[in-house]
Amino acid sequence: RRRSRCFSRGRHRAMRSWGVLGGAAAALAAGIYVLWGPITGRKRRRRGLVPGLLNLGNTCFMNSLLQGLSSCPSFIGWLEEFTAQYGPRQQQQQQQQQQQQLSVTLLQLLRALSCQEVTEDDVLDASCLLEVLRMNRWQISSFEEQDAHELFHVLTSSLEDERDRQPRVTHLFDVHSLEQPEIIQKQISCRTRGSLPPVSSHWKSQHPFHGRLTSNMVCKHCEHQSPVRFDTFDSLSLSIPAAVWGRPMTLDHCLHHFISSESVKDVVCDNCTKIQAEKILNGQSIENQRTTFVKQLKLGKLPQCLCIHLQRLSWSNQGTPLKRHEHVQFNEFLVMDIYKYRVPGPKSCQEQLSQKNSEETSPGTKDGRAGKPSDAEQPAGTKPLFMNGASSSSSPSFLMSPGTFPIAAFPECRAPLYLYRLMAVVVHHGDMHSGHFVTFRRAPGARGSQWLWISDESVRRASLHEVLAASAYLLFYERVHGRGQPQS
Repeated sequence: RRRSRCFSRGRHRAMRSWGVLGGAAAALAAGIYVLWGPITGRKRRRRGLVPGLLNLGNTCFMNSLLQGLSSCPSFIGWLEEFTAQYGPRQQQQQQQQQQQQLSVTLLQLLRALSCQEVTEDDVLDASCLLEVLRMNRWQISSFEEQDAHELFHVLTSSLEDERDRQPRVTHLFDVHSLEQPEIIQKQISCRTRGSLPPVSSHWKSQHPFHGRLTSNMVCKHCEHQSPVRFDTFDSLSLSIPAAVWGRPMTLDHCLHHFISSESVKDVVCDNCTKIQAEKILNGQSIENQRTTFVKQLKLGKLPQCLCIHLQRLSWSNQGTPLKRHEHVQFNEFLVMDIYKYRVPGPKSCQEQLSQKNSEETSPGTKDGRAGKPSDAEQPAGTKPLFMNGASSSSSPSFLMSPGTFPIAAFPECRAPLYLYRLMAVVVHHGDMHSGHFVTFRRAPGARGSQWLWISDESVRRASLHEVLAASAYLLFYERVHGRGQPQS
């Protein structure tokens, strides 16, 4: 009896233990189901998405930028060509210093985020990029508030420094190679019979975000034009002009405000000085004639990938920084013909259309700059066929629909030559002191028409309407070929 009682007590204790364990397991399973849903459903939701990025503290600025760059195939292709330009002599050295090369690390991250490399992880760690930047003497703390646009210029400038350090192709008449005693004449003649190695072009090695601005100065007194000056840019940093009541702010307004002419006073004019010297006799000394010049900015070289930064920092009357939250309208496609610099000469049909659109879409005089008439001052029936960021009654409705830009719908002289397609949008939520960066980007591969919303580790699908309604901070466009233009 004692044995049976002990056995029954032990069995009851075991049953209670198993009951407790079973209840805990059931509760854990229920919690997993509530948080993640069924495992099969989670796999179905992850299909067609891209990996997220782990937030290492306050690294949303880096995560959002990487997601935006990974949506630009031309930039990834350039990185692949750039990292493949190392000669055979540098391969061993390249493997030893791979951890210090920004191009290699950045290429691996962007290929994984664009699903070009098979990865089983839904969330990736981009701390390796910060380590490489620290090796290149950039001290970027992951626990402080940083800016995605500043990091973009850190990456482009570091890539340019790495390009400048890249070894050049050995010249055919390299004296050092010819003086080597182990090289005999037969080996030298065999070298010259083969095809010569490709000589790297400094211009072609520029990254696809590289562009050039032109600065044109014209004297208002004698209309003499100074030589055109060129300045490089990696992104167009556009200020947001003052809003007009009852009129939405568009990307065209920001672009026209950027290139609008402005007066520069007290500038020495060599031509006016020469004319004045010809009028005076007896060898009298002539002082430099100072006049007012009109300065005009244009885009001399448009890049393959265009990064547009909307400046949302402003200052109050008390000197405190403020953030501008107004929405700037932008489209899926961007036409840049109006802003392209052209050599003075007879105007073609396309240039006349560009000038006409420039006059119709300019927001007016702002900050002392000479503006153009507003839409209300234009004659009836002179609305442009396409405006960046706004649609008019005469604009075809299909321009606002997703998909391929309808080049064939334009007249021959109105077909855009510099046409860009939206690839990603970086949005900042918060104020000037703290906030969070998120990214809208195109899904890679065949799902190029599908948009994604990404916030660090979180990835979900989004609609084009949601993308165009966002308060953009950075816009990433990539050039597509138009009528009569070979594909880049």
